[in-house]
Amino acid sequence: MSALDALDERQREAASVLRGPVAVLAGAGTGKTRVITHRIAHGVDTGAYSPSRVMAVTFTAKAAGELRGRLRALGVEGVAARTFHAAALAQLNFFWPTLAGSPAPSIIDNKVRMLGQAADAMRLRPSTATLRDIASEIEWRKVSMLSIDQHAALGRTVTGVDATQLVELQRAYEALKDERHQLDFEDVLLACAGMLEAEPRVAASVHEQYRHFTVDEFQDVSPLQNRLLELWLGDRRDICVVGDASQTIYSFAGAEQRFLLEFGRRHPDATVVRLETNYRSQAPILAAANALMHGRPGALELVPARDSFSADPPTVTAYETEGEEAAGIAAEIAARIEGGTSPAEIAVLYRAHSQSGVLQQALAAQGIPTSVLGGTRFFSMPEVRQAILALRAAAVAPTEQGFLPGVQRVLRELGLTDEPPAAGGAQRDGWEARRAILRLAEEAGPHETLRSFSDALMARAKDQHEPTLRTVTLSTLHAAKGLEWPHVHLAGWAEGALPISYATGFEAIDEERRLAYVGVTRAARTLSLSWSRTAGRGERAPSRFLAEIGTAARGTGILRETPPSATPGRRTR
Repeated sequence: MSALDALDERQREAASVLRGPVAVLAGAGTGKTRVITHRIAHGVDTGAYSPSRVMAVTFTAKAAGELRGRLRALGVEGVAARTFHAAALAQLNFFWPTLAGSPAPSIIDNKVRMLGQAADAMRLRPSTATLRDIASEIEWRKVSMLSIDQHAALGRTVTGVDATQLVELQRAYEALKDERHQLDFEDVLLACAGMLEAEPRVAASVHEQYRHFTVDEFQDVSPLQNRLLELWLGDRRDICVVGDASQTIYSFAGAEQRFLLEFGRRHPDATVVRLETNYRSQAPILAAANALMHGRPGALELVPARDSFSADPPTVTAYETEGEEAAGIAAEIAARIEGGTSPAEIAVLYRAHSQSGVLQQALAAQGIPTSVLGGTRFFSMPEVRQAILALRAAAVAPTEQGFLPGVQRVLRELGLTDEPPAAGGAQRDGWEARRAILRLAEEAGPHETLRSFSDALMARAKDQHEPTLRTVTLSTLHAAKGLEWPHVHLAGWAEGALPISYATGFEAIDEERRLAYVGVTRAARTLSLSWSRTAGRGERAPSRFLAEIGTAARGTGILRETPPSATPGRRTR
């Protein structure tokens, strides 16, 4: 069976071109990860690629782990699937001792702490919040490839320090790092790029090692990441970039969608393939997403892969207060779960972390368990680490119980009960984690053993392949990117929340629009949007994005008002 057999026509076109520059413009839900992995597998199967000479670059360790897992499932081992930083750090650690005659510098674990120490030496007392903002500004400056003086000339400021103090504090921070022989996260990329530019031997070695590059989420590359990619590539042309300009949501961190939008112009002979068949969402959801991004640079026109004539359009509900909005969302979710839907199929997404507390409380009041994305990772939870260690210990002296009873015994000894604790607390979080491990054991094959099962858990931890918890997911829109759920609630669609109050100017508002688009396209079957008229003592208006979708949708049924009996509170369009 060919690696191309499972692809549609456009996906197959993208995966078939193995040489030269390729740009895959992949809309939400169109199968970009499938294209990336099947393209690499096709290259290996046909002999065009040697796995050890392929580098697949991602933006998160989780995405890199998913790529490795999918490639293994296709029978491909040995591909370097790494983040930009992981790849750069590996090269620094390998070449630095030879070039400098000493080990590579260590990486600082807390930029804010070191900034605080630099401030102390200057007899400054900025707040922790100010130090965090300065750290973010340093990160933006470095990924934008600007010197301290060039950054100062832009006139960018940080509340809590004046322009002169900001410059002096950055210089003191850099001097402190040099004195301690340390690098920060962004220095890893800068140092790797500098090494490749200054040392022809190093560049030649890297060019010999890696012949074929694939870059996921290319719309999110910064000038520094793009420069490093050019240095990795050298004069070779075998690069495939994959991205969607409509999902550029990290401009504040230095991402520039122009590298994706201008790829065809910079590579006139590039093969450019548009993936617009969406395999995730119902037609009304896609219609709302298309209306939101209509006319924007690089926008793709998503079309459903299957008929969905009976699908309900997204709903819009207005409430008086944020508390009523949270209670209304919780009531809708409770009714859906009562009707047989698993909590794992439901997500509530919002713009800012501060919105999560009232939602957690409302869902806990309904007895609904939740997980917050961006919190402790599953395999970093103490309950999970404890369970894996206990399972490995049990494997050393197996009993006659058999595999599944053995897992049940270990987890019960660690505190797993038949009935869960009350929702909303650390005890329930631990119970859900242990229950997820038990479900993995229940789904295991007939020849599974305690040793092989614990080994599989360790492999999943390495790839950050987390099991699905039977909880409702709460997440910011940023953290939800790349994920999907059958049923999605988008909370806080009001002016000041989305777009957020500090987003001013055309570019900032456009970034907020792309963030709204990411939220809409996370939904597969149902999408519910809501907003509240008051926040604290302030009055709010519905988000302009609702109006934009509504204007485009007039007479088409893209949006509908929720029925008066659906949830408590007042409802309007």
